[in-house]
Amino acid sequence: MAGPIVITGTDTGVGKTITTAAIAAAATAAGQSVAVVKPAQTGTAEGDEPDAVTVARLAEPALTRTLSEFPDALGPVAAARVAGEDPLTAVMAQLAIRSIGEEYDITLIEGAGGLLVPLGEGGWTILDLAAALRATVIVVARPGLGTLNHTALTLQALERREVPALVVFGSWPADPELVHRTNLHDLEADLAGAIPDGAGALDPDVFRRESLHWLDPRLHGRFDPVAFRSHSR
Repeated sequence: MAGPIVITGTDTGVGKTITTAAIAAAATAAGQSVAVVKPAQTGTAEGDEPDAVTVARLAEPALTRTLSEFPDALGPVAAARVAGEDPLTAVMAQLAIRSIGEEYDITLIEGAGGLLVPLGEGGWTILDLAAALRATVIVVARPGLGTLNHTALTLQALERREVPALVVFGSWPADPELVHRTNLHDLEADLAGAIPDGAGALDPDVFRRESLHWLDPRLHGRFDPVAFRSHSR
């Protein structure tokens, strides 16, 4: 898989940034030049490591870039309004990403929150961006209770716009419980990976080496969805 790839989630806090880092690491190890773009970053005043910095630290892609950032931990449009700044326009986001894409084999675009969170002026979303770029979307999902509904709703919205999608579990537990195993069995989606819970705390060298085992070959890894489902029953 090459070109633009959008990473979104079924909700906030599901593991989008670590999944983005894992894809970047696996693709880089496969010899691809990788750029990672964050259209909108919020919460910069809280002292947490920005998402682009996390990805750079863990995966060392060729480029990381944030197109807009705001201090308060709110949705991007609300954060821009509170800060008294202009939100990013859809045109500027598309132009920046297309320009970056001309220089790199793969451009990973990490959204904020879920698929339909307004990211900029006029309320454009990561779904709008993915459709405009003709990108494949990676939907990062929780493994726990509620994920079947949230994942199905996200995939239906993508299907209505004819945007292709794969699903990756963003924090698969080391010791899966019954709810995790049954969700894995019942998930009606094209599973392309499972990131271990706590992967973001790994030493970067270990993270880059192990990322190959968390993603299937379409994402430049060695993960086998069929074997994973069978083993987790």
